[in-house]
Amino acid sequence: MDVRNEMLRLIRSRRDGFSLQRPFYLDPDFYRLDLELIWYRDWLFVGHDCEIAKAGGFFTVQIGDYPVVVVRGRDGQIRAFHNSCRHRGSRVCTTDKGTSARLVCPYHQWTYDLDGKLVFARQMADDFKKEDFGLKSVACESVGGYIFICLAKEPADFAPFRALMEPYFAPHNLLDAKVAHESTIIERGNWKLVWENNRECYHCAANHPELCKTFPEAPTVTGVNGAESDPDMLAHWAKCEAAGLPSRFRIDDAGQFRATRAPLLRDAVSYTTTGKRAVRNNLSDQVTADRIGALLLYHYPTTWNHVLGDHAVTFRVLPISPTETAVTTKWLVHKDAIEGVDYDLQELIHVWTETNDEDRRIVEENAFGIKSPAYEPGPYSELHEGGVIQFVDWYARFMEPRLSEGEKPALRSVA
Repeated sequence: MDVRNEMLRLIRSRRDGFSLQRPFYLDPDFYRLDLELIWYRDWLFVGHDCEIAKAGGFFTVQIGDYPVVVVRGRDGQIRAFHNSCRHRGSRVCTTDKGTSARLVCPYHQWTYDLDGKLVFARQMADDFKKEDFGLKSVACESVGGYIFICLAKEPADFAPFRALMEPYFAPHNLLDAKVAHESTIIERGNWKLVWENNRECYHCAANHPELCKTFPEAPTVTGVNGAESDPDMLAHWAKCEAAGLPSRFRIDDAGQFRATRAPLLRDAVSYTTTGKRAVRNNLSDQVTADRIGALLLYHYPTTWNHVLGDHAVTFRVLPISPTETAVTTKWLVHKDAIEGVDYDLQELIHVWTETNDEDRRIVEENAFGIKSPAYEPGPYSELHEGGVIQFVDWYARFMEPRLSEGEKPALRSVA
């Protein structure tokens, strides 16, 4: 079977408003196409500037088959490189994160400067040219305290996303934040199931008792339609924008990324079981208004975010296999906030720690059921699952032209 054409056929024949066919969630060959046509081509959120605040700071990330290292140079610039030694291919950086004056391959000690240039290779031939064997670079951009990379040789234009995101995030000054806590869970489900679950709150009342104390279930918050006619959203936007916080719903033409600010329930100001502040000091002294709700940012395929006045919660989605996805959550607070003085760690992380575990169970049960040969695509709720419909539509629209690049022309009959 020609897998590329089979995926194209199923995308073109899918029913609008329905979930995808089984192979999209289970098939290893379909998963490889997802990697090749989305994950290896598009901008991916990988981490935060504040995680590598000083020269020599680095972290590593695995994107499908590609190990990547992100490092801050002595000039302050953040760069990304393929984490593969130019000698015999060994990983240069083998830990998740760290600090180093130079990047040294542990195999034969080939040594690279923080800008990727090879500076030392022991006992090579006289005509060996170090300048020909620097680390291979990966496109890297930073905006609003977020670091994105793109593995494509010719990356898509990053400017439209920067233009949308920057004004929303500037007042929160996440460059002056720090990661108070980080956790990674493995969800035994396809990455698209993780996103579909995230894009609706139809399931929240029955599954997320902690989150539902502060986060609204309204489809105008989680979806892509109706916010402009929701009086609560309109009033919240007006209040926040009067305080200098861009808030209105904005989405790019292709539907890949969007941002808005949403109110929390009643008098809640933070994601805690009481709704009270989790951190004594704000992320930024530029945010002075009370009850600003949550700034919501989504960028397919790697991140969704909740940025409040006192802290931020960021999520990174990375595929591991056709049926496994890593979800990394980071809680950001002001860089000067002190644990035990300005915040209680368990109070800060409780709501989303519980919610993540509940979502893990949901995704895994969803994936388990889809494995059944009896599964067939079902209809989404137009009222509550508009965000899911939008995600699946985005996926299909992105994949179809990329699959068509290798489409075989139909054979002509000869009279």
